[in-house]
Amino acid sequence: MRVFSVGLISLLLPQTAMAQAPAELSAMEIVEKANHAIFYQGGDQKARVGMLITDKQGRKRTRQLTLLRRNFGAGDTDQKYYVYFNKPSDVKKLVFMAWKNTGADDDRWLYLPALDLVKRIAASDERTSFVGSDFFYQDVSGREINEDVHRLVGEDNEFYIIESTPKDPKDVEFFSYKNWVDKTTFLPKRAEYLNDKGIVYRVYKALNHYRLMSVGLGA
Repeated sequence: MRVFSVGLISLLLPQTAMAQAPAELSAMEIVEKANHAIFYQGGDQKARVGMLITDKQGRKRTRQLTLLRRNFGAGDTDQKYYVYFNKPSDVKKLVFMAWKNTGADDDRWLYLPALDLVKRIAASDERTSFVGSDFFYQDVSGREINEDVHRLVGEDNEFYIIESTPKDPKDVEFFSYKNWVDKTTFLPKRAEYLNDKGIVYRVYKALNHYRLMSVGLGA
């Protein structure tokens, strides 16, 4: 089983007050709020992100990148992401760009500076490794919530537990996954992916989250 501890899951959140969840939310309402909390809070955003990648032998690699996000339309609709790699030298100037299309496949491209080549990432490759890390391309801009069937399978004083099953299993490598969604912030603090034998093989944990102030720049 692979466990990934994440400290940047909400780097793009503005400094806003988040109210306690109302009672008796449906599974879909919880998922919508969680999706909004991760990907849509605030306006256009900029973040500096650090990644630490550790392989099975314990060898470590770092990545430093700048992430820009721009929202289009009202509500949780289309977005554009631009990710520029600053460090180290072997990935410097590498660019990943994603156009998130509500209700349709996202458009994704990767610019490889060593080859001066723009490579389009097919929808069938969205669940492959994001620049050698244990994240997938789809993790950057998010998975469409309507691609899965969601069920509320448990809750306690702190979390809703949501089980999600893909509507089209052949498009993904997992059988189902669960999210532990914080009742106050609606941020998923833990995710477990299960294979077709019901075995948890992939785990994400958000150890910390940080809120950034929204800043408007005038001319």
